[in-house]
Amino acid sequence: MKAIIADDELHLAQYLHDKLAKLWPELQIVAMADSGPAAAAAIAEHSPDIAFLDIRMPGVTGLQVAEKLTGQIKVVFVTAYDQYALDAFERDAVDYLLKPVTDERLARTIEKLKASAPVRDLAPLLQQLSQHLASGAATRHLRWIRASKRTADGEITQQIPVADVQYFQADDKYTCVFARDGADLTEWLIRVSLSELGEQLNPDDFAQIHRSVIVNLNAVAATRRDLTGKLYVRMRDTARELPVARQYVHLFKQM
Repeated sequence: MKAIIADDELHLAQYLHDKLAKLWPELQIVAMADSGPAAAAAIAEHSPDIAFLDIRMPGVTGLQVAEKLTGQIKVVFVTAYDQYALDAFERDAVDYLLKPVTDERLARTIEKLKASAPVRDLAPLLQQLSQHLASGAATRHLRWIRASKRTADGEITQQIPVADVQYFQADDKYTCVFARDGADLTEWLIRVSLSELGEQLNPDDFAQIHRSVIVNLNAVAATRRDLTGKLYVRMRDTARELPVARQYVHLFKQM
């Protein structure tokens, strides 16, 4: 069988490619695309059996690409945190992968792809989800996160309530998640950009304080200015302080 992978974050596309190579070596990845138009072109050129499509891509979304497909292609959507979309997929014969993709979840998807026939009519589901994306998922904010960390026993993936997160910090290709774990502050990783993550957080609870940091306002205990006048926020129940960029200082005028 042949497949294409489409994701505007190429390191995530390569990550999925490598996992598929390990778990399904017989599958031939014939193209990798970094946008909706590139995905459509790759599908037209290679006629794959399977299309792994990131939902949110610039220009043309994965949903819009899928709308143009015939019923002969099996579609697997890749999504970050859109719980609304996940609920819809659960009700329909369409599979999805939640970032970060785990071996266990991908193995189930592979078995489903090997056993199932292509979905014949995606139109109702795609129309519903497209309308949802167009509205910006207006009132639906992120409530939990699937994040990973490496341990001596291997990689652990855990579902973390957003309310337990103290802050997010961009780190190269990843975003670090600093969350409460009992009395400790534990660092996890997610393969989602800080800007994409920020769009899904409740602005009443989370605010960007630096180009690389978003904090949980409920976890801020105090603020401090140093001798130069630079502002820092002190996180609750920890000794950790985070610098606040000048353009965000107004958020803490009342503290």
